[in-house]
Amino acid sequence: MQIKTLAATNFKNIADARLEFSSKANCFLGDNGMGKSNLLDAIYYLSFCKSFSGLADSAVARQGEDFMTLRGTYERRGADEEVTVGLQPGRRKSVRRGGKEYDRLSAHIGVFPLVMVSPSDQELVSGSGEERRRFMDQVISQADAVYLDHLIRYDRALTQRNKMLRDRVVDHHLYEAVELALARSASYITRARSKWVGELTEIFRPIYAAIAADGEAPALELKGHLAADAEALPELLDQCRRHDEAVGHTSVGPHRDDVALWLNGLPVRRAASQGQCKSYTVALRLAQWTFLERSAGFKPLLLLDDVFDKLDASRVERLMEMVCGDRFGQIFITDTNRGHLDSIMERAGGDHRSWLVERGVFTPNQRD
Repeated sequence: MQIKTLAATNFKNIADARLEFSSKANCFLGDNGMGKSNLLDAIYYLSFCKSFSGLADSAVARQGEDFMTLRGTYERRGADEEVTVGLQPGRRKSVRRGGKEYDRLSAHIGVFPLVMVSPSDQELVSGSGEERRRFMDQVISQADAVYLDHLIRYDRALTQRNKMLRDRVVDHHLYEAVELALARSASYITRARSKWVGELTEIFRPIYAAIAADGEAPALELKGHLAADAEALPELLDQCRRHDEAVGHTSVGPHRDDVALWLNGLPVRRAASQGQCKSYTVALRLAQWTFLERSAGFKPLLLLDDVFDKLDASRVERLMEMVCGDRFGQIFITDTNRGHLDSIMERAGGDHRSWLVERGVFTPNQRD
C-alpha cells in the first residue's frame, strides 16, 4: 500500500499543501517547529481519524481558521482509493472513503494501516501502563476488528459499573448483568493480548538485535489480573466488590493490564541507557509494522519522525540499512540533520523525494 498524494488545508500550521509522494522514501528537512511532524500527523489522521499528538479535534484546525480538510489518494491492493476528512464547528466530523461517509469511524481503523515512530515513544518505556495498553490496543485493533468491538463494549460496561459504584447502587442482579458484559469482552481481549505479546516478541527480538548488535536479550510479558486465566473476571469482580465500592471504581480487569519490558532480565526503564531505550522503542515499532504486514497481507506505511535522535553512529547506520532496504515499503522520514536524509536518499536510489520545510510550507528539494 502507498499514499500517492496528500492535500491539507488548515491542518495545524499547514495553511495549504499539495504533495505528491515517492513510492519509497519521502524525506522532510527543517528546523524544529516548522511543520515536519505535522505533515506526518496529517497522514496519521487519514488512517486513524484523530491526531497522533492527542490534540482534540477542536485544536487541530490552524489558528484563526474554523475548518480543516485532508484528502489522501492511495493505492491499496492494486486499486486507487481516496480518503477525505473534514472538520467544521457545530458539525460532526466527516470521514469519507471513496466518497461514502462512514456511519462508525471504528470501521475505518485498520483499512489503511500505518506505523508512526516518534520521540514520544519514550513513554512506552518510562510512562505508565496506560501508554503500553494504548500501544497494544492500537496494534491489535488494526489487525482485528472484533477486538476493537470488544474494547468498545468493555469500556461501555466499565463506565456503567463505575457509575453504579459511585452512585452506591446495591442491586446485586444489576451488577451481575453489567459484569457479565464485562466478562464476555474481557475474555476475548485477554486472549488476544496474550497471543499478540507472544507473536510480537518473536518478531521483535531479531529486529532489536539487528539495530543494537550487542548480544542483549530483550523480552516482553503481559501483566494482568487475567493473564493466567482469561475467564476469571466474574469471580474477581465479586471478591473486589466491597473494595471497589469504597474507592468508587473497578480495580480489576483488562483496563489495568500492562506489558513488562525486559532487557537482560531487568526492567528497561531502570537498566537501559538512552541509546538502548531508543533502540528498544524503535524495534517495537518496526515489529508492529511487521505484525500488521502479516495481518493485512500488504505493506503498511512507515512514518519515522526524528528517529535518529539519541542513537550513536553505528546504530543509526544499521537502522538506515534496515529501513532503506527492500523489507519496508513506502517510508516518510523527518530530521533536522541533512546528512542523515542525504544518506537515506542515496541508499534509496532513484525512487525518492525530499522537501525543505519552513513555517508549514513544503518546498521540493531541487537536488532530487
